[in-house]
Amino acid sequence: MKGKLHVIKIGGNVIDDPKMLDRFIHDFAALEGQKILIHGGGKLATQMSDQLQIPVNLVDGRRITSTENLEVVTMVYAGLISKKIVAKLAGHQCTAIGLSGADGNSILAEKRSVIPTDFGWVGDVVDVNTAFIEDLLNKKITPVFCAISHDGQGQLLNTNADTVAAEIAIAMSERYDTTLMYCFEKNGVLQDVNDAQSVITHLDYAQYETLKANGTIHDGMLPKLKNCFHALANNVKEVKVGTTAMLDKQPIICTQISL
Repeated sequence: MKGKLHVIKIGGNVIDDPKMLDRFIHDFAALEGQKILIHGGGKLATQMSDQLQIPVNLVDGRRITSTENLEVVTMVYAGLISKKIVAKLAGHQCTAIGLSGADGNSILAEKRSVIPTDFGWVGDVVDVNTAFIEDLLNKKITPVFCAISHDGQGQLLNTNADTVAAEIAIAMSERYDTTLMYCFEKNGVLQDVNDAQSVITHLDYAQYETLKANGTIHDGMLPKLKNCFHALANNVKEVKVGTTAMLDKQPIICTQISL
């Protein structure tokens, strides 16, 4: 019988808000059983780039990762943000370790094709070292992954954090009954982006296609939901989208994703 595993990704707005982050850390540390945390941190990386006068270029909301940008996101994601989160978890008696995909050869990726757009040092996940991750979990160590992978040839790559979470959840589903949660600042997928209470509590693929076609779901939510359905189609048991309150034991409002 498989054990249970929670793979939880927190968004940049949670990381940027001290109160939301502290609430999340408290609830995540209290979550029983095996768990893995994934984080990004794009806003802080952009702020650091501005301070260093390194240009930040975006295409359709996605960062073009130049060599200089890669150095910044590695410092911010794998350094500052990672260690702050690990330290906060330690303060709640949760033993964690901050990792990039290069650590333990845990997340192997390949550089994205320059066609149709050259995103620079951006990588797409090709393999997850499940044995390494399971070894940490068995030792009661909680892995905390940032959105940095590597190509196996010495090159670090910037990889979308939502995608990292989905790929880790998929890979670990061979060994665990895996629940994937995307925690961000909203209560879930919204029918009306201007109404925080208009949560779509259940969303299947057919509904998603309809809402995408009529423009209800757009922009940054599209790749997140693409990862949700990709995970479910590849043996992840459960996928939810909502605030950090999803970690509470009491029932709360969120979006449950299904095929």
